[in-house]
Amino acid sequence: QAQLVESGGGSVQPGGSLRLSCVASGFLISAYEMRWYRQAPGKERELVAQINSVGNRRDYLDSVKGRFTVSRDNRKNTMYLQMSDLKPEDTAEYVCNVPLYNKWGQGTQVTVSS
Repeated sequence: QAQLVESGGGSVQPGGSLRLSCVASGFLISAYEMRWYRQAPGKERELVAQINSVGNRRDYLDSVKGRFTVSRDNRKNTMYLQMSDLKPEDTAEYVCNVPLYNKWGQGTQVTVSS
């Protein structure tokens, strides 16, 4: 019954912005570190960002530092990824993950092209 559902993906031009959401149901995220991964066709999945349970420690893939911000609202049982200055190489399916709970979402597509 536990589930993670991503939303907020779409198609944007280079330099645009999107905010992704990952809403958990069936369990509470407050005790868990959470992560955003992405995977482009033909490429290996990579860790984009992670945030600890309290939300005061964040880590990012080097290529997204300064452009992406991961945050969470435990009261809403939701994690977010604010994406700005998007580049074509950011095109991928973005998936949220709760590693210690071994739970993955189904993903949301982000496409950046001119």
